[in-house]
Amino acid sequence: MMNIQQLFSLQGRVALVTGGSRGIGRMIAEGLLAAGARVYISARKAQACDAAAQQMSAGGPCVSLPADVSTCAGIDALLAAYRAHENKLDILVNNAGAAWAAPYDEFPESGWDKVVDLNLKAPFFLTQAATPLLKAAATDHLAKVIHVASIDGISVNQMETYSYAASKAGLIHLTRRMAIRLAPERIAVSAIAPGAFPSTMNKDARDHGDEIAPRIPLGRLGVAEDMAGAAIYLASRAGDYVVGGTLTVDGGAAWARR
Repeated sequence: MMNIQQLFSLQGRVALVTGGSRGIGRMIAEGLLAAGARVYISARKAQACDAAAQQMSAGGPCVSLPADVSTCAGIDALLAAYRAHENKLDILVNNAGAAWAAPYDEFPESGWDKVVDLNLKAPFFLTQAATPLLKAAATDHLAKVIHVASIDGISVNQMETYSYAASKAGLIHLTRRMAIRLAPERIAVSAIAPGAFPSTMNKDARDHGDEIAPRIPLGRLGVAEDMAGAAIYLASRAGDYVVGGTLTVDGGAAWARR
């Protein structure tokens, strides 16, 4: 008989969530903790990362590992710090991200490089460097890599966020390519494409939710349980057969844009 609790349980698993101190990353980290995982969070700002981990520790073991994953040197430093605690990694969530908006005629190279380095380059090179740790975990269960993309990589909005939209579309396709390569290693790669979740990065959703909600078919913004549920599904046994897929979590917004 199917055991639903075990199907979604992350008891005994270890997770690393980049950008885990706030916003969507924190929603995911809190969900993984609630499902039984031991969670490490990373963020560029050490004080904020430390404070978030301390707060989340009320829900389970949560450790702060501040790092800048936009460079390979930063990735190496993060994994060196992680290996001081653990010798395997069951769940890697590539959530750290950045956005930049500017008119087409004025869009700067710095805004392109900052966003693409963090949103597209970092997930590849962090996963590449962490693959031995993921393989070490993939014994009686699959290891999981979850990329956090965006509905802006699926459909076009009206904001001039050129590098952001391009990086998220690229990440969705990169998810497919990496999934094919890593599935034989017992590492399942998938992605989540969030819609409007109030956060420091998505200030429009945070500050103008009353205007945005009516444009979403479900009539509301995303909340922590929506994101946590999606992440738990993909990270647990329940999501084992999702390989290369992107789960859209947006209340229908991506299909209603015009």
